[in-house]
Amino acid sequence: MGRNWVVTTLAQAIRAALLESEPRAKVMQTRALVRGWQQGELAFTFDVAMPGEPGRPVRPELLPPGQMPKRGKGGSERGRIALWHALAHIEFVAIDLALDMAGRFGAQMGRQFTSDFLKVAADEAMHFALLERHLHSLGSHYGALPAHSGLWDAARETAHDVMARLAVVPMVLEARGLDVTPTTLERVRANGDNRGAKILSRILDDEIAHVRFGSKHFIAESLARGESPEKLWKMLVTRHFRGAVKPPFNDSARLSAGLSRSFYAGVDC
Repeated sequence: MGRNWVVTTLAQAIRAALLESEPRAKVMQTRALVRGWQQGELAFTFDVAMPGEPGRPVRPELLPPGQMPKRGKGGSERGRIALWHALAHIEFVAIDLALDMAGRFGAQMGRQFTSDFLKVAADEAMHFALLERHLHSLGSHYGALPAHSGLWDAARETAHDVMARLAVVPMVLEARGLDVTPTTLERVRANGDNRGAKILSRILDDEIAHVRFGSKHFIAESLARGESPEKLWKMLVTRHFRGAVKPPFNDSARLSAGLSRSFYAGVDC
């Protein structure tokens, strides 16, 4: 049986999930709205604007990158908890990034785009739930430590342009996850954390699909506009991404995700 929706349009459901601040409630609302969309319970109507800022819980305290405490050694209890807390925060913000992608640009980009990024949102919600459960198994919880305040910056910077958003979020930020996760996975496995290793393996597989969604829509829209995808991507990243795109790159995972070396080889962003 379907949920009895208080809201009747997809945009209203996405906006409500974005504004939800309690983490578990955000996870449940995200899963529910994706199921509702897949089961035809929500109209493909964009009748409300997306919020400029999503809901955030009181904890964790959000700090600028330069004020974040050092994690400590990865093999220590403190270091392990800090690692999993940081990963949980990334996935929590990723829920909102995917919801905002669908809600902000879905009317412009169409049903398949919207479905793809709602699938991403559901995956990120599942990732966060797995990571939070793992934190509890270590005697901690999400919100116990400070977290990075800058993860929503990419959404603010690209709120005006779907191509800039695609270029920066899935094709830079999530692609970077493809580069660094295998090393983290090996370190976790070497520390004997088999449950954590399984979680990271699942996340890595899903993130390849997420980057693929981004690159697929970016390339198709670039070609529809008569532009070179590689040239347009480099221009948009140079303009809108505050960090650096630099090696090491996981070329095989990136290629599986639709990002050939022609995009980022020799890039100076």
